[in-house]
Amino acid sequence: MKRRVSIFWESMIQHGESGVGHGSSRSWQCNAEPYLEVERVKHTGGCHCGAVRFDVWSSPDLLVFDCDCSICTKKQNHHFIVPENQFTLLQGLENINTYTFNTHIGKHTFCSTCGVQSFFTPRSNPDGYGIAPHCLDPGTVRSVTVEKFCGQKYEETMKNHPNIRDLSKPVAETHTVEVGSLHTP
Repeated sequence: MKRRVSIFWESMIQHGESGVGHGSSRSWQCNAEPYLEVERVKHTGGCHCGAVRFDVWSSPDLLVFDCDCSICTKKQNHHFIVPENQFTLLQGLENINTYTFNTHIGKHTFCSTCGVQSFFTPRSNPDGYGIAPHCLDPGTVRSVTVEKFCGQKYEETMKNHPNIRDLSKPVAETHTVEVGSLHTP
């Protein structure tokens, strides 16, 4: 199930200077079709107290998962998934605590000062990160689509989901260029 989220997310999207233009990037990936163009922007964000800060390259149009597993329900965890090579922890490693349970594959990281989880390693994508979109700084998100994820039936949901595992596959960094430096004939 997919739905567009308006009030809260729209207000987040509208804050900031000129939106997507700042830190904008385009990359070309060779898939089944030659040179599929994928727009990516540099998002920055962090926890409430500012001890933990990160940047992440992702689309300005976010696909956010609303999981109903036991921990995501308790935390109201909404997140989008990125490959590990698109995430950089800028500061706060010493402030991060980690909680695990059950399979211990998911690493639920949070700031030891303010308690906010701004990113974590999801069980579904241990080779990537789940980023809390509400922890991003304003100005780089163009749209948000929320997809329900049935974490209560994790194995069945993972088996039937068409592409969740692909969301954390590495993006070729060598094909990323700043928009301002792109020259066309």
